[in-house]
Amino acid sequence: MRAVSEPGSDTAVGPSYAEHRHWLRYQEFFPSGLSLEPEPDAESRGSASRLLTGRGLPAEALPNTAVQPEAPAPGMPVEEWWSWRGRRVHLDRIARPDAPAKVIALHGIGGYGRMLTPYGRLPALADLEFLAPDLPGFGLTSSGLRNVTYAGWLRCVTDLVAAERRTDQRPVVLMGVGSAGRLAYDVAARAGAGGSVAGVLVTGLADPRRDDVRRMLATTPEVGRWSGLLGLLPGSVPMPLPPAWAPVRWLVNIAAMSNHAQFAHAIWADPLAGGNWMSLGFLRSYLVAAPAVEPEDYAGPPVLLAHPAEDRWSPPRLSQEFFDRLGARGRFAELNGAGHLPTEESGLADLDRAVRDYVDELGLT
Repeated sequence: MRAVSEPGSDTAVGPSYAEHRHWLRYQEFFPSGLSLEPEPDAESRGSASRLLTGRGLPAEALPNTAVQPEAPAPGMPVEEWWSWRGRRVHLDRIARPDAPAKVIALHGIGGYGRMLTPYGRLPALADLEFLAPDLPGFGLTSSGLRNVTYAGWLRCVTDLVAAERRTDQRPVVLMGVGSAGRLAYDVAARAGAGGSVAGVLVTGLADPRRDDVRRMLATTPEVGRWSGLLGLLPGSVPMPLPPAWAPVRWLVNIAAMSNHAQFAHAIWADPLAGGNWMSLGFLRSYLVAAPAVEPEDYAGPPVLLAHPAEDRWSPPRLSQEFFDRLGARGRFAELNGAGHLPTEESGLADLDRAVRDYVDELGLT
């Protein structure tokens, strides 16, 4: 993995969040200690992935040796590109070389890695290295010409964990936010006991195969019933789908991602979030995915479910059924006053306490 600004990188540089700046609108909703604060002149200087010679040409058209490094502002992530199975996957990294472990934060449908990077500044995580990838088809990671599926996301995260472990052997904790809670669980479940994943922290564990979960995830109850058109009715044989794409906000309930109306609207309007185009094939693959291991048979590390109490997109009751089946492998914390994407100070304080206790339990301090 190479920083997008690294001279002589063997991976082509790509777009940067210094150019795609909609994420800056989210920072006002986070407490000041968590919000990201780039240098005021960062935009005028250009992004880390922009070449300082030959301006106006795409980075791929120029030699890698023309790229010059620029250090991020204090507390800001370094942007990297990871070459994975013919794709370039964008990563945000808050590098802490002396940290005893790493956290890989996973976004769900309608999100991307930079949206989660403020959580890397939680006091409970301040001593751990923090990574936030843009999963294929979302954020700055292009879907390319190939169809993106939930199984592809699962392979991507599994390979990313393995790549990080090859780098320095530090333990890896997965943090799945919202609909990515199941993704974090599935990666850990496949790794099993004593595997590559040291911990699993999630804010949701709803099973998307359930009709009540689909109705809550969809923009409207009518859209929730489209599952039949996608060949998703229980017991049905999945029908082949022609290539078809639609904006995320047409399909999923972006308005419920935050209980702050202005924050939710900013996500709705973000071309990399609510305005991102998602394939119906990806949506179907997510909705029909069975867990990698049924929770009764789960043998991975303990799972902390830190659920927002006021989540209007995926209420706690939708995660409770799956979570209860974990038995002694589960840990639970309620985030009081918090919505689906927690930014409320009361919920963040609860999250910080729960994560601190969990990290202590895992012996990663």
